[in-house]
Amino acid sequence: MYFTDRTDAGRQLAARLDHLKGHDVVVLGLPRGGVPVAEQVADALGAPLDVCLVRKLGVPFQPELAMGAIGEGDVRVLNDNVLVETGVSDRDVAAVEERERALLRRRAERYRGTTPPARLDGRTAVVVDDGLATGATALAACRVVRARGAARIVLAVPVAPAGWPARIGGEADETASVHEPEFFYAIGQFYEDFSQTADEEVLACLARNRAARGAGATDAEVRIKVGELDLAGHLVVPQGAAGVVLFAHGSGSSRHSPRNRAVAEDLNRAGLGTLLFDLLTEEEAADRANVFDTELLADRLARATAWLGGQPGIGGLRTGYFGASTGAAAALWAASDPAATVAAVVSRGGRPDLAGPRLAAVRAPTLLIVGGHDPLVVDLNEQAQRQLRCENELVIVPGATHLFEEPGTLERVGELAAGWFGDHF
Repeated sequence: MYFTDRTDAGRQLAARLDHLKGHDVVVLGLPRGGVPVAEQVADALGAPLDVCLVRKLGVPFQPELAMGAIGEGDVRVLNDNVLVETGVSDRDVAAVEERERALLRRRAERYRGTTPPARLDGRTAVVVDDGLATGATALAACRVVRARGAARIVLAVPVAPAGWPARIGGEADETASVHEPEFFYAIGQFYEDFSQTADEEVLACLARNRAARGAGATDAEVRIKVGELDLAGHLVVPQGAAGVVLFAHGSGSSRHSPRNRAVAEDLNRAGLGTLLFDLLTEEEAADRANVFDTELLADRLARATAWLGGQPGIGGLRTGYFGASTGAAAALWAASDPAATVAAVVSRGGRPDLAGPRLAAVRAPTLLIVGGHDPLVVDLNEQAQRQLRCENELVIVPGATHLFEEPGTLERVGELAAGWFGDHF
C-alpha cells in the first residue's frame, strides 16, 4: 500500500507539483475518483478546481477493460490493440459510446449546473486522476483540455505503471507521479481505502474549493465596447469585493500574460476584483507604433474604466490600475486625467518616464515596484518618483530582474499590490 485514501494520495501528489505555485493554473479532476485527489492539489497550489469530463469505453463483455475513452467536445480515443484482441465490432463501439455520452451529459449537468466550465485559454491545466492504468482516459482528458485552449498541460497521478509517460505519447507537456511500480495490476491495489467516490463527494470538493477561494460573483469573458471596436477581456469580481483593478499590460503582451494573471489571482484571493483585457485589437497590435502609443493606450484604459462603471452590481466599486512595463505609463497617464476617479495605481517593472509631463498631475496613490537587478528601470522609476505629487512609494524587490521570473519575486509583487489596493480602496 502506498496511500491511505485519495486525500492522502492528493497530498503526496501535491508535493510533486509545488513548482507550479504562483503560476496561472487551473486543476481539473477526473470524476469521480480523481476529484478528491485534485482537491488536495488545488488547495496546495491555491488554484481553482473543476472537473474534466471523460468516460471510459469498456469492452461490452469485460467493462473494466478500456477499449477507449470519450470526452467533452466529441473527443474519442480508441485503443486499437484492445479492439483487435477482443474482436469488438464498430457497432458495439458505437453502442457503448452512445450510452457513455448520455452519462457524460448528465454528469455535466450534475456537477456544473448552469455554471460554465473553468476558463482554460492560455493557462496551465493540471489534469489529475487517482491513478493511471491503460492511459486511455487520461489521453482523452489531455485532448479535451487542449481543445479548450490550455497553453500547457500537466498530467498528474499518484500511481502509474513504470514507463507510463510513453503511453501518453506527448499529449501532455509534463507528467508527474508519486510511485511507478514495476508490478501493476490495478490502481486499487495501492490504496488502503479505494471505495467508490459518490457524486455528493465530488460536489462537496468543488464547493469547498469555491468557498476557500471566495466564490466569485462574476467570473466571465467579456467584450468591452470602445467606439467601433470590441476588446476582449476577463472579469473576476469576488463576492464582497472592495474594488476592481484594471490591468494595463506591457508591449507585446495581452490579457493572457502569465505574470499579470498570476498577480490577478493574488488580488482575487485577497478579495479584489480584476479586469484583464486587450488594449489593442490583433490588427492594431501588429503595428508596433500602437504598442508604444501611451496616449492611445491610456485612452483605452479610461474607456474600459467607463465601461466597467456601467456594469450592473459593479459600477459602484472603486477602481485601481495595475500597469506592467510600458503599460505602467498608460496607467499613470489615464490616472492623470482630471476626470479620473481611480483610487490607486501600482506599477510593476514599469516605465513611468513614458508618461512624461503627466506624472505631476496624477492624484491617485501610486506604488512603484522594481526589481533589484533591473538597474536601468530602477533609475527611471527614481526619476519619475521625484515628479509625482501624489502619495507614492518605491519598493525594490531584491534579486528580481525586469520580468520578476526569479522564485518568489512575482509572489512578492502580488502581496505588495494586494496590500496597496486594499489600503486605498
